Amino acid sequence: MKILNAKAHGCLDYLVVLIFLAAPSVLHLSMLPAAISYTLAAVHLLVTIATDFPLGLLKVLPLKWHGIIELIVGPVLIALPFVLGMGNEPAAQYFYVVNGVVILLVWFLTDYGSAKK
Repeated sequence: MKILNAKAHGCLDYLVVLIFLAAPSVLHLSMLPAAISYTLAAVHLLVTIATDFPLGLLKVLPLKWHGIIELIVGPVLIALPFVLGMGNEPAAQYFYVVNGVVILLVWFLTDYGSAKK
């Protein structure tokens, strides 16, 4: 069931950028989880700006490729706190796992063929 069109997906993308920017301060993340969060905010912003969809600015990255990137990033975020040993920082663990699940959910619900609609 694809209930998110490209414009709605773009709105969520910019929200994700804000969440990754705010998380280190709001959750009091330590240096490594905070640096990763800020980096992900920058990368997600660049991908969103580059995407060829209603809220993209450069429109050089096909929405389908944007979706493939998110399909890769979701599981990576879920695994990240375990691979990098963030076990002593529950806020970071929950933050990355929940965001990975949400990105996969958004991927599942997005109509990647709606970019030109």
